Amino acid sequence: MTNKQRTDLIERHLREHKYADLHTLAERFSGSLSTVRRALDQLEARGIVRRHHGGASLVETDALALEYDFIARNQRHPDEKFIIASLVAEHVKPGMTVILDGGSTTFAVARLIVDKQLQVITNSLPIASLFGEIGLVETVVTGGNIYRRLGVLLGPLCEQSFAQTHADLAILGGVGITAEGVWNQNAVIVSAQRKMIAAATRTIFALDNSKFGRKALSLTAPFESRFTIVTDVRPAPDVTRAINAAGAKLTLAEKKPPTRS
Repeated sequence: MTNKQRTDLIERHLREHKYADLHTLAERFSGSLSTVRRALDQLEARGIVRRHHGGASLVETDALALEYDFIARNQRHPDEKFIIASLVAEHVKPGMTVILDGGSTTFAVARLIVDKQLQVITNSLPIASLFGEIGLVETVVTGGNIYRRLGVLLGPLCEQSFAQTHADLAILGGVGITAEGVWNQNAVIVSAQRKMIAAATRTIFALDNSKFGRKALSLTAPFESRFTIVTDVRPAPDVTRAINAAGAKLTLAEKKPPTRS
C-alpha cells in the first residue's frame, strides 16, 4: 500500500467515524504509528482533521467535542486509556444492555463498541452524540440537569432514571483508587454512579495507573464481588489484597507491540 493510498483510506475512515485514535488507524491500515501521524499531519494541513494527542477528529465535528472538559482529560495518558478501553470492550457482547458513565476512558470504550448490536443507557452527552451519528447502538439517555463543563446529566432525574432500569454491565470511571475502594471528586457524580452500580448485574471500573493511591471528595464504592477493576499496571499490594479479599476481579491490560509497516 502506498502512503497516498493509506492517507486516502484514513481520510475516508475519519469522514465515516468522525474520530479515530492512532492505534486503531495503525492496525486497520497496516502502518506504523509514525506513518499514521504523517498521514494525519497531511490531512490537518488540508483542513480536513484536527490532531489531538493520541488521535484525530473530523473538523466539522471538532468544535462540538471541544466544548467538553472531558476531551482535555481524554488527551491525558492516551496510550493507557486505549489499552484499558480495548480490554473493557471485549467484555461487551452483542445483545447486552450496558450503562456508560461520562468518564474519558468510558468514552474511549464507547468508540470501540459502536459497531456492536447493543442497548446503552448513559448520562453522557458526548457518548449519546457519538452513538447518534454512527454505529448500531440503541441509546437511552437519562434525564437530569446538564453539567456543561463535564458533558453529563446529573441530579435527581438522572438517578431516578437509573433506579428504574436494569443492565447487564455498567462501565464506570473514577479519579482515584485505594484499598478503601474507588473515589470520585464530585458528590453528585458519586450519587449517580451508585445508582448505576445498583442497576447493573456487574460493574467494570476502567482506571489507568495515574489514579493509584488517590483519594477524592467521596468514596464511590468499596470493592465487592460484582466488580472488575481494569487497569494497565498492578496496583500497590494493599489495594490488590483489598480487591481479592472482596472477591472482586483485577484485570491488567497489557501494551501491545507497535505495528510495523
